[in-house]
Amino acid sequence: MIYQQIDRNKRKTYLIFTIFFIILAGLGSFIGEYFLDNLWSGVITALVIALIYTLITYFQSTSIVMQMNGAKKLKSEADAPDLWHIVEDLSMVADIPLPDIYIINDKSPNAFATGRDPKHAAVAVTSGLYEMMDREELEGVLAHEISHVKNYDIRVSTISLALSSAIIFICYLVGNAYRWVLPFGGDDDRDNSNWVAIRLALWVVGLIFMILGPFIASLVQMAISRNREYLADVSGAELTRNPQGLINALEKLKASTEPMKKVDDASAALYIDDPMKKKKHFSGLFDTHPPLDDRIAELKKTFM
Repeated sequence: MIYQQIDRNKRKTYLIFTIFFIILAGLGSFIGEYFLDNLWSGVITALVIALIYTLITYFQSTSIVMQMNGAKKLKSEADAPDLWHIVEDLSMVADIPLPDIYIINDKSPNAFATGRDPKHAAVAVTSGLYEMMDREELEGVLAHEISHVKNYDIRVSTISLALSSAIIFICYLVGNAYRWVLPFGGDDDRDNSNWVAIRLALWVVGLIFMILGPFIASLVQMAISRNREYLADVSGAELTRNPQGLINALEKLKASTEPMKKVDDASAALYIDDPMKKKKHFSGLFDTHPPLDDRIAELKKTFM
């Protein structure tokens, strides 16, 4: 069952990244036709920008994400012995190097993992989660995050965050370019009604694309997050051999309604639970996480 879920998630991830590149290619072709007089030049420009963004985010993901969320790195196990020992034990069971450990000073209970691979990974918990959970529950949450590391979910999340940011940045550049290039050409073009109509149509299409590009990119990023949460729950429960610990932790997260004070929108999908505590709309299409009730039910169905 778990391996079938892994295969399904892999197929969905390939599809989602294909959508990302279709959006980038669409933006690039528009840039090429409208600003560079060459479709392929625009496509290449868009892909190069996305590649640069992805590489920067990929190699600096931990420091970038931790800075955005106000996380402080533990210098030694003396800073938080229980937390350190749990992460250490789970890392040995999962057969991965010990990730860097961070704490976020926030009363809202939450946690996430980030990095580019198990050798360059980090986990973070809020002070609220550290204080609220007993040892079994804290172990369940951290096993969920360690599973994200072991399953390379952190790499997928890092790249999706970078591509989403690149699309938003490209749309921003195109939007600013309209200050210099108007939908109507020079004086000679104003006398040609057909040309004016074509340029106006291109302007409208480009404007729609700029508005919908970031929106679609955000939806794709959310879909990646939702697809991976169920698998991390099951993998985490297998690591601890105690699914009840994670179930109890998810129940406590469900009961908590206080949003985090400082969280970056781009990294919200990394957390074990929605850090902004948004209300669910449109059948979960805009949610970064699947409903906690569904995740609890899936754990009970799998292990009990």
